[in-house]
Parts: sequence; C-alpha cells; structure tokens
Amino acid sequence: MNSTVTGRAFIGSFTENAGRGVIAASVDDGTGALTVLGATDAVPNPSFLAAAPGGPLYAVSETDDGAVAAFDVTDTAPRLIGSPVRVGADGPTHLALADGHVATANYTSGSVSVLPVRASDGGLGAPVAVLQHRGGGPVQDRQEGPHAHQVKRDPSGRWLLSVDLGTDSVWVYALDPATGAVRGQGESPLRAGSGPRHLTFHPAGAHAYVINELEPTLTVCRWNGESGSLESLGETSLLPDGDRTETFGSEVVVAPDARFIWAATRGHDSISVFTLDRAGEKPELVTTVGCGGRWPRDLALDPTGRRLYAANERSGDVTWFDIDAGTGVPRRAGSLEAPAASCVVFT
Repeated sequence: MNSTVTGRAFIGSFTENAGRGVIAASVDDGTGALTVLGATDAVPNPSFLAAAPGGPLYAVSETDDGAVAAFDVTDTAPRLIGSPVRVGADGPTHLALADGHVATANYTSGSVSVLPVRASDGGLGAPVAVLQHRGGGPVQDRQEGPHAHQVKRDPSGRWLLSVDLGTDSVWVYALDPATGAVRGQGESPLRAGSGPRHLTFHPAGAHAYVINELEPTLTVCRWNGESGSLESLGETSLLPDGDRTETFGSEVVVAPDARFIWAATRGHDSISVFTLDRAGEKPELVTTVGCGGRWPRDLALDPTGRRLYAANERSGDVTWFDIDAGTGVPRRAGSLEAPAASCVVFT
C-alpha cells in the first residue's frame, strides 16, 4: 500500500527542559509516521494544546504567570495570533474549546479560567471568568489545596467539567455561549486520595472514565447529561495483580466503537489495555505494553482510530502504535524525536 500524507499533528513540549515548543508535523496515512514541518518556541512551556476544527491552535503556557496563546497553523510552522493572554491564575496545564471560548485548568492555583475567542481572527481576549476551586485531600504533599488538572466539555455540550487532583473531585459548570458567563452546577466527589487527573467519555455519553494519578486506578462513572452530575461506580487497577511498581496515571482514551480503553502510566511506562462490556461499566485489564519510551505524559488516538500516539516526556519522543482490530493491543510502529514532549493533537 502506498503511503499518503493526509493530515497534521501538533506536539506540545516543555521549553524549560529543552523542548522545541509547539511542533507541527505531517501524518502519513499509510504508516502513521510523523515528519516535522516546523516549530515555534514563542510561548514558554506549551504543555497542552487544543485544535479548533479548520481554525487556530491554542496552547497553555504552563508557567507561574500562566497564559494561553492562539496560533495560526496555515503555514508549516505555527505563528502567534496576537500576544499570549494571562489567564489570571498560575500553572495552566490543560485547556478546552467551548462555545466561542477557551477554558483553562490552572493546576497551581486550582482554578478554571474562561477567555473569549475573537471571531475575526481566532485570537483571545482577557478572561471573563476565573473559577476558584476549594478544598484538599489526604495526600499532604500533593493535595494541600485544589489542583485543577483538566477541563473538558461533556458530549451534550451543555456542561464544562474540571478534574481536580487536589480535591479528589470533578467540578461541573454551565457556560453561557453568548456571554461566557459560568454557573457552578456542583462538585462530584471521587475516592479520597485517588488524585483524579483526566477523564474521557464513552461514545454513547452516559459514562465517563477517570484516570487517577496518586493511585494507579481507573474510576468508572455514570454521567447524567441532564442534571450535570457524575456518580462513581467503581475502580479498576491499571496494573496486573501483584505488580507494585510505583506509577502515576496520565491519560485515558476510549475506542470510537467503545470496545477498548487505553490508559498511559508513568513509572511503569506502559499502556494498559482494557476491554469494555456493552454497558460501558466493566473495563477488564487485558495486558500492558511498553509505551516506547519513558514517562508517557499524553496518549492520543489519530482521527481514524487505528493508531495510538504516546508523548514520552522523559525519553523525548512521540511513539506511535498500530492497534490490533481484534484484540485492541497496540504494536509499536515508529517514533519521532521530540524533547520533553507533553501532548499530541490532530487536525
């Protein structure tokens, strides 16, 4: 089969650890291979990215004076649209697009910021809301206060969710698309000390899967898109029985057909492979495979759902895997050098 370059990927990285900033790469549809097109270090520590369909790319600047930036990606190297905009909080570590706005999860401050997107050029305005979380958890050196680690829209588009590692909970907000006004809906508690990091939704929208950082587990939740509430149903280990490797969950991905779940773990440096029952409530660990490097900070499916990409921060690479359609087990297919890689997104 002839290889054809059909898409683009963008890689975020930590410039303070010799990363190149935001890297643009072509994606070979036949092999999954990434080829660098260009890069920019115009923003320090662009650790997480979000791509607007057919439009700009957005990146947090994970620094003490946290900011978010918009990039034009019509050329080979991303180009800043205007100047980075302060989010009114410290250490933004994740972001999401939501109804003409960009929302950031600010880890150090334990808050969520909402900034408007200019219709004219995709650039950003000053925050219209900064939502402060409250509380903490039992792990004193990691949960002395709130630490918002992710912000994500739910499948219905009605709600904005923020996963907070420090408070062992998921905060739910309603966002008015016209004004950017945000209304707090509630806080859904998870097990104390689990340290939730990220979540993803079942394709049908009625369940969510939360990967925990402070304990190597995956929490299955029921999601009510009418009331905006999340209910924990139970946990599953990310590691095989008896494996006591110190490990920290980072990212979880669900197959488009909902047959498999993949979860990345740092320390064990692996991808956990789960099968999922038809109801979406009982993931079963099948195996773990090496992540292709060290410290997989992010895990992403390509748009076809045929390949997984792991951003391995400490080995400085992005490794891609072909997924066995029958078993869901990833098989290493190649890698690209990317120092301090932290995130991969596709357009």
